[in-house]
Amino acid sequence: MIGAVNSLRSFFFPEMLSNPRLIPVQGTLNVVMNQNVSLSCHSDSGTPPVRYTLFKHNQKISTLNRPDLTASLFNLTINSASDMGEYKCKAENNISGGGKYSNSLNFTLKEPISKPMLSSPTSQAKEGQNVTLSCLSENGSLPITYTFFKGRQSISPPVKMQKREAAVIFLFMNSSSDFGTYKCRAENSFRNNTKYSNSFNFTLAEERSHSQPLIISLGLILLLFIIGFALAIPFLIIPSYKAKKFKSTRSSTGFTSTTNAEEPEDYVIYTEIGTAKAAEGDTYCHSVSYYYY
Repeated sequence: MIGAVNSLRSFFFPEMLSNPRLIPVQGTLNVVMNQNVSLSCHSDSGTPPVRYTLFKHNQKISTLNRPDLTASLFNLTINSASDMGEYKCKAENNISGGGKYSNSLNFTLKEPISKPMLSSPTSQAKEGQNVTLSCLSENGSLPITYTFFKGRQSISPPVKMQKREAAVIFLFMNSSSDFGTYKCRAENSFRNNTKYSNSFNFTLAEERSHSQPLIISLGLILLLFIIGFALAIPFLIIPSYKAKKFKSTRSSTGFTSTTNAEEPEDYVIYTEIGTAKAAEGDTYCHSVSYYYY
């Protein structure tokens, strides 16, 4: 009886539709790839029949007609990132003009994370040195929470990353016990999806001997000395050889030279000294002088 009255009232006094509500039937907007989902579009008041249209990115994807004010269900399959949304629906009846639009919805893709990669700029360190460790999962829905381990012991509180960026921690290699094997763990909201990274080892760098640079320096100095001495040999031997040769030649001719202080530099007197016998048998010396310019 009440239904008949309402139908007659709607017939004689048609009402405009209220703004419809778009809600996920499964109760959550978190989805995984290839998941089937349903969206409900419903106007609470207005005169039926009602035509519901679903839009994705302002493009019409489906239309359903209802003879009454019951909700329309739109079934979708999430096949790619473009299927995440934005979704809206529109409700129209015979007097609604341009129709009424609902709220918008966007799905969030829950993607399982990939195995994280643990890395550092260096694998060797000295005691007392600061080092860094980076952990990153290339795939997986955000946010991702990272935890760092040495052996099986956690060495950091969980680090939640809202962006596709590596989680980084700083380590101080205080003693030999700080060297060893490290790992990290990555997890997100995807159920039962925790992944561990590769192992990363820090090893103790060998200390270089302080005498090594000194030995290298001394070797370079010795090498330079040998090269310098080798280059100086021609300048030391040739003049000495010429001097000896000249002295040998001068003594074989029996000439001695004198220089007159009153004459120019180029004026040289060569004197030949010899012996002669006198008639009486006495021996005396004589000399003959030659002048050269």
